[in-house]
Amino acid sequence: MNDIFRIVVQFAVVLFAISVHESAHAWSADRCGDPTARRMGRVTLNPIAHIDLFGTIIFPILLAVMGAPVFGWAKPVMVNPNNFRNRRRDGMIVSAAGPVSNILVSLTVIVLLLAFFQPLMATTNTSLLLLLRIATYLLMINIFLAVFNLIPVPPLDGSGILEGLLRGEALLAYEKIKPYGFFILIFIMYTRVFDKIADLLFTGLFKLFPKLIFILLKAGVAG
Repeated sequence: MNDIFRIVVQFAVVLFAISVHESAHAWSADRCGDPTARRMGRVTLNPIAHIDLFGTIIFPILLAVMGAPVFGWAKPVMVNPNNFRNRRRDGMIVSAAGPVSNILVSLTVIVLLLAFFQPLMATTNTSLLLLLRIATYLLMINIFLAVFNLIPVPPLDGSGILEGLLRGEALLAYEKIKPYGFFILIFIMYTRVFDKIADLLFTGLFKLFPKLIFILLKAGVAG
């Protein structure tokens, strides 16, 4: 697969992963009593409804060109927590919905890849090999997006989950560091802490499902 085609495939997968992520936020908010995002047309897999010029287009393409793990972000889903039935609980549910949706996509891909492991490893059909590569990118990017968003640093989803769990002085202390979330996130990315977390995650995944590494090698994604 040439570089241009690889970038196009990765970009398309990122668009899908982000659309799943944001529509899950919007859908869960609506189910929890806040129709704001639904009325804004965000309960959809149509990427046009979620696109942020820099986070959804420019940034992922730059990462793909550099050969780095590709991810991005979309326009924030607007939520009015005053509409929630239980503000603390529902806030956590809505925050968790995005990463959980990406994990579910990843698990679905894993099940399909393992179910068709033998035929996939035996195939030399160009079209099937292309589908295999798309599936492996779909797996890796969705996992990467889910884990990244679970970091408990604002404005990531993990911060909303952690905030719902904290009480008393711990919550007050966390509120004080929230304005510095962006700088903390830059520090995490600069020190490549997240890269190490991702490496550990995929190493554990391959130990749990050893056939996956062979599938990735067959697709030409790993190694």
